[in-house]
Amino acid sequence: MLSAGRRVFSALARPTLRDATLTAARASTTTTPALRRLLSALAVLEQRDGQLSTGSLSAVTAAQRLGGTVHAFVAGSNIQAAAGQAAKVAGVDKVIAVDNGAYDRGLPENFAPLLVENIKKGGYTHVIAGTTAFGKNVLPRVAALLDSQQISDITAIQDDKTFVRPIYAGNAIATVESADPIKVITVRGTAFAAPPTEGGSATIEAGADPNADTATAEWVSENLAKSDRPDLATAGRVVSGGRGLKSKEEFDRIMLPLADSLGAAVGASRAAVDSGYADNSLQVGQTGKVVAPQLYVAVGISGAIQHLAGMKDSKVIAAINKDADAPIFQVADVGLVGDLFEKVPELTEKLSKA
Repeated sequence: MLSAGRRVFSALARPTLRDATLTAARASTTTTPALRRLLSALAVLEQRDGQLSTGSLSAVTAAQRLGGTVHAFVAGSNIQAAAGQAAKVAGVDKVIAVDNGAYDRGLPENFAPLLVENIKKGGYTHVIAGTTAFGKNVLPRVAALLDSQQISDITAIQDDKTFVRPIYAGNAIATVESADPIKVITVRGTAFAAPPTEGGSATIEAGADPNADTATAEWVSENLAKSDRPDLATAGRVVSGGRGLKSKEEFDRIMLPLADSLGAAVGASRAAVDSGYADNSLQVGQTGKVVAPQLYVAVGISGAIQHLAGMKDSKVIAAINKDADAPIFQVADVGLVGDLFEKVPELTEKLSKA
């Protein structure tokens, strides 16, 4: 149940999911100049090994659209390099940096209290992060500590208290109005293009460090899948395979050469991941990564609504499937009906020669 301070207006999406998202993205900011001077947004940025994650810069773009001052926040060990990178981002007025190795892993048990301390100190009206594993892990705790209701995965900003977000896997668009004094928001990266990483001249200031106790959680280990191919979340070209590939061996035999011939990242549908054809880090969809490359090639993917929610914003969608009635063809710009085990190797060969 929604509180009295928030109203939701839902509208059915247009015939195509992509049209609905474009309509939401065109919403204009109507905040008055006088109010903009009172607004201040904190964009929470991610870093790894002292290097800023450019994928988190969509939070800065969203903060800029509010019209007030924009501060960036980074925390971790040897943070100077990441803070320096953030200071050069166009549109950032100040960078709040906390140099403490305890925050390297972004554990919500200590990162959330750290954020809350700096939010209260800075008097921010909006706190914004990307809809990433980090953002989805930390910001709900921040919202709870601030006694605010989080607004998740927004795709457009109408004014300082009204936001647009997809619901029901993108089948409907909700306009959400929040009366909370501090708005805690996560943004869909594909809806807010990252700002230029050069041209800014923000000052860097040391943030408050409450040294929150992390006794309730301990970082044990991580296993990272390393690849020479582009990162799936930010790649300009993506090729994804589905259940139609029938096995992991066939997935690798068919998809990897195609990706190499296009210089593309490799993705997969949830059905392919659940069947063990691909690692779950490659999953594209509502419960995986949301991508919006210039070219998205769907191979052996039927087009379940959960998968479409993760790739419908792609500029050009090409589909290869033997089922002419597969839902994927309803959103595809280019479709090829045929046996993928014949058509994809043929396409790969021609691309390699070209």
